Amino acid sequence: MTWEFKDNRPIYTQLVEQITLKIVSGEYKIGEKLPSVRDLASEATVNPNTMQKALAELERRGLVYSVRTSGRFITQDCNIIKDTQTTLVKDEIKEFLEKMQKIGFDKNRLLTTLKEVIKEME
Repeated sequence: MTWEFKDNRPIYTQLVEQITLKIVSGEYKIGEKLPSVRDLASEATVNPNTMQKALAELERRGLVYSVRTSGRFITQDCNIIKDTQTTLVKDEIKEFLEKMQKIGFDKNRLLTTLKEVIKEME
């Protein structure tokens, strides 16, 4: 996954989101050691202090933990990862439903269209 940033939001919040996606998608494995702050910052082409702030937020959320002198690791608590994944999915669904409502799709039409698309994708 490449690092992509938009100008309309703080970089550190975008880093939190992107690292969270890497965790819940399995790109970063449960219990895996993360690269150093400097290495991650270099990879993302951001200031190390910005990356440090993002990692501190991930620690606060329980997705990452620190071991003194050893670095940071992805949580080994599968429930935290599953809960985070579920929250992300619900947020995406809510955003999608709001957009569909704005363009005038009622629930029945939306469900019918979703079923058609799912069938097409099989």
